[in-house]
Amino acid sequence: MTSNPVLSFVFSAASAKTTRAAGVAALACLALAGCGGGGPAAVNDYTRVGSITPMKSQFSATYPHDFPIHGIDVSKYQGDIDWQSVRQSGIEFAYIKATEGADKADPKFRQNWADAKAAGLRRGAYHFAYWCRRPEEEMRNFIATVPNDPDSLPPVLDVEATPTSGTCKKTLYREETIAQMRRMLEMMERAYGKRPVIYSTVDFYQSILEPNELSEYPIWVRSTKYSPHVRYGQRKWHFWQYQSDARVPGIRGNVDRNAFGGDHNQWLAFAGGERGTAMGYAPNAQTMAPMASTPSIPGSIASPVPQGMTTPRSIEALIAAAPPVDPDE
Repeated sequence: MTSNPVLSFVFSAASAKTTRAAGVAALACLALAGCGGGGPAAVNDYTRVGSITPMKSQFSATYPHDFPIHGIDVSKYQGDIDWQSVRQSGIEFAYIKATEGADKADPKFRQNWADAKAAGLRRGAYHFAYWCRRPEEEMRNFIATVPNDPDSLPPVLDVEATPTSGTCKKTLYREETIAQMRRMLEMMERAYGKRPVIYSTVDFYQSILEPNELSEYPIWVRSTKYSPHVRYGQRKWHFWQYQSDARVPGIRGNVDRNAFGGDHNQWLAFAGGERGTAMGYAPNAQTMAPMASTPSIPGSIASPVPQGMTTPRSIEALIAAAPPVDPDE
């Protein structure tokens, strides 16, 4: 997961009034850590993962070591990983890149998926959105790649601007992008029976999601210089990517490091305890957004996956069950 230095969003007229302030702030930010302004001083102690301290409100100065559960996210760029060493270092979870767009699968996914579980880590898969393909095509790729393991963490939809892409320099309009995201999130939930998580960079959040778009889904925020509330305001978060250049035993080179925004009990509830069956939990209101109720749809949290179901439903069934999307979107 990477941060994009250039913003490539254009707001629709319908959303301009409600997002004027966010748009001005986002257009002023050319880098993730930019826009220092008159906000709180930068937090420089983000590499320390130490003793467990009481939970703090996310709307005050928050440090990674305020949270006891830490993990990493990886892709092919980390190469061959010694997952036993990673686990022994204290890392408790990993999100592993599975797919990108409609036709790319990370070549290290299957190895990382199997080895991380064997080492005792809780792991989940993420999909990097490619805005020049239809949601159904992207989810066909993800579902074909990622097994439905009841012990896995909820899937993640990684949404970022891609202005430097050599193949997709599409301008992202707020309403159209939200509709595409919702389509993919709904299909993820139907396929895996777990409420998906949205990963968002600062620029994408400020231009597309701020303040409360798709707030029924847990959000994973990236903020490597400041506490999350400086960049994400009043939005409650579940995961915080606080370091992009961490060094972790078992991995050559740098890796992203993340904190889960709750205590051990909340982590067990989110991760499903020992069997991965309790994904719809009620988190601490100070640090994380509560799970919103959803319509009873096959495979959703409100309508659990049928017992014995071990593979995702076919993409054809998911597409048929999903509401139609305007072909001009």
